[in-house]
Amino acid sequence: MRLIILGGPGAGKGTQAELLCQYLQIPLISIGNILREAIATQTTLGQVAQAYVEKGDLVPDRTMIEFVRQRLLESDVTQGWLMDGYPRTAFQAEELHFLLDDLGQKLDWAIYLKVSEEESMNRCLKRGRTDDNPEIVQRRVDLFYERTIPILEYYQYRQKLLTIDGGKTVTQVQQEILQKLNSQ
Repeated sequence: MRLIILGGPGAGKGTQAELLCQYLQIPLISIGNILREAIATQTTLGQVAQAYVEKGDLVPDRTMIEFVRQRLLESDVTQGWLMDGYPRTAFQAEELHFLLDDLGQKLDWAIYLKVSEEESMNRCLKRGRTDDNPEIVQRRVDLFYERTIPILEYYQYRQKLLTIDGGKTVTQVQQEILQKLNSQ
C-alpha cells in the first residue's frame, strides 16, 4: 500500500504514521528526516536545500521532488510506503503523481487527519516544543489551511482522499483509518 498522511500542526500525523507503518509493515518516508539527514551529511541535494533552510525559506519544488524520487528508488519501498511531510502544495501533489507514474507506482490513499483550528492550537501549545509559541503556531496553522485545502481538493477530485476525524483519541483515530482502508 502507498499512502500519504496530511494534517495540520498537532493533528497527530507522526503518531498515526508510526502506528500505520507498524500495522501494514511498510516503511515510513519522513521527508523532514530525509531533508535533515541530507543537510547533515552534506549530500549535493542537502547543500542545495541548506541554503534555503538557513534563510527560513521553503526548499524549491524541483529540489523536493528530487529528494522524493531518490527515496522512492530505494529497495525497501518497492512493496509500499507511507509518506509524511510531502506533498505540501497542489503542485507538489501533481508532481508526485507524475513521479509515481514514471516509477510504475500509484498512490492508494491520501489520509487527511481533520482537526479544528482551535484543537490544533491547543495540542501544539500543550506539547511544549521550543518552536510552539502561540504566534509561531498560529502562523503554521494559517499556512497549513492556506496550502492544504487545494491538496485536499486535488485528491478528492481523484477519489483518493480519506478524511478522518483527528479530534478523537489516538486509538479511535487509528481504528477509523484502518476501517476506511479496509472498506475501500
